[in-house]
Amino acid sequence: MSGDATFWGHLVARSRQATSFSELFFLSTLRKKAKPIARGSVQERLRLALIGGYNLYPLHELVEHLLAIRGIDCQRFLGEYDNFVSDILDGSSSLYAFKPDIVFILPNAGRCRFTGSLLDPLDHQHDAAVGAAEHLLNLAKTFCARSGAAAILANLALPDDLDLGSFRSRTLGTDWSFRKAVNLELGLRAPAEVQICDVEFLSARRGISAAADARAWYESKQLGSPDFLVDIALELSHLIASRKQGPKKVLAIDLDHTLWGGVIAEDGIEGIELGDSSPRGQAFKSFQKYLLGLSRRGILLAVCSKNDHARAIEVFEKHPEMVLRLEHFAAFKANWDPKSDNLQRIADELRLGLDSFVFADDNPAEIEIVRQFQPLVTGVLLGPDPAEFIVRLQAGRHFEPRTVTEEDLERTAQYRQERRRAELATSVTDMPAYLASLEMRGTIKEFDSLDVPRIAQLIARSNQFNLTTIRRSETEIQRLLGRPDYRCFTMRLEDRFGDSGLISVVIAKIEGCVFVLDTWLMSCRVLKRQVEDEIMNEIFRLAEIAGCTTVRGIYLPTAKNGIVAGIYEQFGFSRTEDSAAGKEFELEASRYQVRSTRIDVARRAYEAS
Repeated sequence: MSGDATFWGHLVARSRQATSFSELFFLSTLRKKAKPIARGSVQERLRLALIGGYNLYPLHELVEHLLAIRGIDCQRFLGEYDNFVSDILDGSSSLYAFKPDIVFILPNAGRCRFTGSLLDPLDHQHDAAVGAAEHLLNLAKTFCARSGAAAILANLALPDDLDLGSFRSRTLGTDWSFRKAVNLELGLRAPAEVQICDVEFLSARRGISAAADARAWYESKQLGSPDFLVDIALELSHLIASRKQGPKKVLAIDLDHTLWGGVIAEDGIEGIELGDSSPRGQAFKSFQKYLLGLSRRGILLAVCSKNDHARAIEVFEKHPEMVLRLEHFAAFKANWDPKSDNLQRIADELRLGLDSFVFADDNPAEIEIVRQFQPLVTGVLLGPDPAEFIVRLQAGRHFEPRTVTEEDLERTAQYRQERRRAELATSVTDMPAYLASLEMRGTIKEFDSLDVPRIAQLIARSNQFNLTTIRRSETEIQRLLGRPDYRCFTMRLEDRFGDSGLISVVIAKIEGCVFVLDTWLMSCRVLKRQVEDEIMNEIFRLAEIAGCTTVRGIYLPTAKNGIVAGIYEQFGFSRTEDSAAGKEFELEASRYQVRSTRIDVARRAYEAS
């Protein structure tokens, strides 16, 4: 059994779908007894501290198991019951000695109460809620600042008692309303280094009464019912894993029986089910509204359908109940080729890896074919009932953002602009003429706090044009701001077709007289537009200003960044180290020849604005 890959696949699937404590605890025990196929398959080691106002056993057992099935080997620190404030404030405590990568803080909801009168002024009650939220956030920020770790802070479960009846919602002085206010302030005020674990939502999703367990509290100081611990463990393991694995970027969607009911080639535009005139038609329309919401927060939509192209286009152009229109799609493939082939074409067109794709279809046969021929694509079977489409797509949690940036909101428009650039490229006679016709304008700027969310997002999501794929959180990036031994800059690009936004990030460390390129990444959307030339010009300009005589480039190969394997040599660097783990290249600053480009750079890094 222990050597059977099928067994492990079932163990992982059952664990992620578990809803009861007895089932998940049994699966955890089974995993420990069965010898894994290969311990070497563990990809990451994590030091996790769990502290709070509850007894954290057996929650930690569930968390350890759920991380293990994700390939994360967890060493844990378990704080003593209700000692977390002292642990955080005492810099010499065993919590700091453990040196965690992440701390999970689970405050006691029962202690979060408004101490004044139910009739106190609303402003006074609100100020108290803000103060309670700030107290918890300050504890988390204190620990992050002292330890360098990231923090996941749980908010507060709401009470399930009926005391005060409907009056509970007419004042912030009740436990119900006060905790809701505190939770809202926690979410709105949390800094980048503190992530919120939404216990309030989890308890509401299970049912507040089902999540609560007064006897478990009195007997062993548990947070709630045993089954509610499963919800907390699943959420915590997801939050931890998602810190290293960004959301998917593309949703490729079928058409017939997916965006509408029926087959457009057979039923015609008048015969498909879509709109408010029938329950199924309304469900299809609601699904389209959900997809539009995904698009508006930066998820690229693509059509991948076996269909007649002209008939498919007609629905988007003429059907009055269509919510989605052609402009909402970054790619549109409706033909009779295998969907696995069309997914590859879409990936090539968008210059994105297939591992960033989700493919949704109502047909299980199509999902299976894609799984076999494009195993990097995540398949979602929507099934026959459109009322379940949204739930089924959300269940995989593929599109949950850590942050939403201005670039996210413009992403689909940026890919439409890219299509127009590609059309222009086919109409001109040579590359210099094409580049000149784009009328490109660039801005190169040192890191600043406003760009940190976008910088962190690019660092987390860029895989192809990324020389080292070193990942950094927003907290780690913030710490680089103003450091005298680092030079960190970004580049933005716009042209006659629109603004491509922040498209490149460079982090360099000054080591004596050597300018070491720790991180260099770039959006693949701007390849072959001389951006890399301007970036290298800037690197050597900053190296010279810093008094460095040599620039050292590092390349750490991955399965996805082969396109940049030779880039340093293209700029005249010489290879100085070569191993399976990575390569190093160097070029004396005096030997670098500045490259001319068609980009008008309006500002350069560390210049007065």
